[in-house]
Amino acid sequence: MVQIATLPLMLKQLRLSSIARHWQALLGKAERNGWDNAQYLAALCEQELADRHSRRITRYSKESHLPVGKTLASFDFAQVPELARGQIESLAGSSDWTRQARNVLLFGASGVGKTHLAAAIGHGLTERGVRIRYFATTALVQHLQLARAQLRLEDALHKLDKFPVLVLDDFGYVKKNEQETQVLFELIAHRYETASLIITSNQPFAEWDRVFPDQMMTVAAVDRLVHHATIIEVSSD
Repeated sequence: MVQIATLPLMLKQLRLSSIARHWQALLGKAERNGWDNAQYLAALCEQELADRHSRRITRYSKESHLPVGKTLASFDFAQVPELARGQIESLAGSSDWTRQARNVLLFGASGVGKTHLAAAIGHGLTERGVRIRYFATTALVQHLQLARAQLRLEDALHKLDKFPVLVLDDFGYVKKNEQETQVLFELIAHRYETASLIITSNQPFAEWDRVFPDQMMTVAAVDRLVHHATIIEVSSD
């Protein structure tokens, strides 16, 4: 005989926390509305899935380290009239391009909103179940340099693979020395055609020789980034 009293314990063991919280309320609703057993079960499953999705999005948002409040709703598109708003909304509203391992490159002078736009795209993707990780590029480079010094650079790169999208903010502020630019190049090469990057830079490609120590590395990095990329110029003029 089924013992209703053991139901909370069984649901806990099965890790069905949402069903455990809602089964009684939904049972009352089912009785009032004349649901059959299958309808009641379906409602319980829908509740469990909805709550799991909500918890997952909350977890993804927390781990993303995206700047709080920098969303599309808070961005003043009137300040950048030449910016294609529909393009930005499309990038934030669909994860298709991330599954294709495409990149988004945002260029413009300081203060025009590149970081806000990159974060807004990231927040939009997070809401759609895409795992994002935001970094100031210099901070990520320092992390990868330390990993290399400890002979675990490959492990560090693979740990980042769990994020289909990385946001590298202020790309142009990386110091031009062999140690920093080498790990940055290895990150770009590692994610080429396998995962996406959103990059903001106040320096156009023509000035990236200030970032990479030699022309061959500059060309190789640019080729990998632009091969599958959406390039956006952000200007307040």
